[in-house]
Amino acid sequence: MRGSNGSVRWFAVVSAATAPVLLIGGWTVAAALQPSGFDSLRGTISALAGHGATHRWVMTLALLGLGVCHCVTALGLRPVATPARVMLGAGGAATVLVAAFPLPRTGSSGAHQLAATVAFACLALWPALSRIPGSAPQPVPPVLMRVAAGVLVTLVVVFCAALAAGVLVGLAERVAAGAQSLWPLTTVLALHPRARAALGLTRTS
Repeated sequence: MRGSNGSVRWFAVVSAATAPVLLIGGWTVAAALQPSGFDSLRGTISALAGHGATHRWVMTLALLGLGVCHCVTALGLRPVATPARVMLGAGGAATVLVAAFPLPRTGSSGAHQLAATVAFACLALWPALSRIPGSAPQPVPPVLMRVAAGVLVTLVVVFCAALAAGVLVGLAERVAAGAQSLWPLTTVLALHPRARAALGLTRTS
């Protein structure tokens, strides 16, 4: 897969494909292991990895794996501009910290909230930084990446509104986090030669 700054590394393809599987599979399995009465529409992902959760290790490992996957994808996504890759990697590192600072049995955790805020922000904004300066051919249409960033930011804002209102918090969080886990994979696929041809992009060596 060729782009203006080189090729997407094979390990980035694997990590980008693994990320949504870990996240969605993790919250599905972890929710199924909770006592009856747990509502995924209202209960957060963090609650599944918190100290009060049953088998919290499931969601904890899923979050750790998700963060590592984002970091690995950032390393291998060479055709994309460096600022975007740094932002994606920062989002992955913050996701690891989300797992490292779980919610307590009661109350909240400042470290957890900070890590989650940074993770959501970085994973929503990184597509907006993907444009390569100058007149070089862009690996992915900048307008597509800007629209993606707009959608991801909107989903995070909706999640924040749901959190403030206490309504369908789990659903809003899962939609936002799920979309953020899928966009690196979408970007990798968009850099595939056949996808680039379909988008009318010029391949460079």
